[in-house]
Amino acid sequence: MYLGAHLSSAGGFEKMGKTALKIGANTFQCFVRNPRGARAKATDPADLERLRQLMAENAFGPIVAHAPYIMNPCSRDDGIRRLAERMMGEDLALLEYLPGNYYNFHPGSHVGQGLEEGCRLIAGMLNWVIRPEQQTIVLLETMAGKGSEIGGRFEELRMILDQVVCPEKVGVCMDTCHMSDGGYDVIGDWDGVLTEFDRVVGLHRLHAIHINDSLNPPGSRKDRHARIGEGTLGTETILRVITHPALRQLPFLLETPTDDAGHGEEIALLRALAAQRRD
Repeated sequence: MYLGAHLSSAGGFEKMGKTALKIGANTFQCFVRNPRGARAKATDPADLERLRQLMAENAFGPIVAHAPYIMNPCSRDDGIRRLAERMMGEDLALLEYLPGNYYNFHPGSHVGQGLEEGCRLIAGMLNWVIRPEQQTIVLLETMAGKGSEIGGRFEELRMILDQVVCPEKVGVCMDTCHMSDGGYDVIGDWDGVLTEFDRVVGLHRLHAIHINDSLNPPGSRKDRHARIGEGTLGTETILRVITHPALRQLPFLLETPTDDAGHGEEIALLRALAAQRRD
């Protein structure tokens, strides 16, 4: 099982790999630039190579780089859309030093332009930035659907994917909190959620899952993460997600509101419960 958490990128990529090992993780997620700004650190190929070697030596699963929150490829503002293109292009160039991993982003908000126009703009950015030869798969994240946010329904993700020129380079990252807040029955019918996703999008396009409890009831469209077992989803729901036989090879990533030590406790708990279930 590939189980990890979102880690701070302070100190570089090799340090994140060592932190992951310290907390019992064999994958992780990180920002590769300021999450609420456009500034990025200079690329250090030697640091990235040290992480690549550490991952190979310790049987890591794929890792996920997360785009900054300010990225909105379907904004009304042309300058904001151009900024999204530039940031994603730079980030994907960096990730070529770590081949075979993922880059996740929030699809964005259409801010009154309408769903179809928003999806067209998102696909347009992907078609501009993605190269057939790149070794990173870009992931659209499932969202809670608040306001004019795109990605709250599987059909919206499919609308984007259908317009992508290099579909093999684009997939999906699920978020348990977002999907529950968005109205999918993650708690009572996880098999049904996966069946619906497979019908609309295709399970072959699912590459990673954010495992977060939620502070809000299902269908709230609020998007507030909670620690595992401290929200409305509960530990048993998250355990059903990570032990589902159709998802065995995916990286599961915590984005819960805690620190590295807290993530280590959650990882240890989930590994122990998963082992008991196998026994």
